[in-house]
Amino acid sequence: MPDRLMLLPARNFERIRLIRIPDDYSERDAVRRVTALIAEAQEDVQEWKWEEVAATLEDHGFTTVEFTSGPELD
Repeated sequence: MPDRLMLLPARNFERIRLIRIPDDYSERDAVRRVTALIAEAQEDVQEWKWEEVAATLEDHGFTTVEFTSGPELD
């Protein structure tokens, strides 16, 4: 089964993240779960960092994926 990935967009180009969806989540459930987990992590800390959010996601089976961004198309 190929990896299922989710792009986490951001206004700041450098803050865009990519995560791998665990096999036991449907795409719809994954979006809902990630949204809730990110909100929870950001609520706990006013000045949150990606590492804190990533750790929360990893605790629930999501894994971060390293990637290289190409040039902007517009």
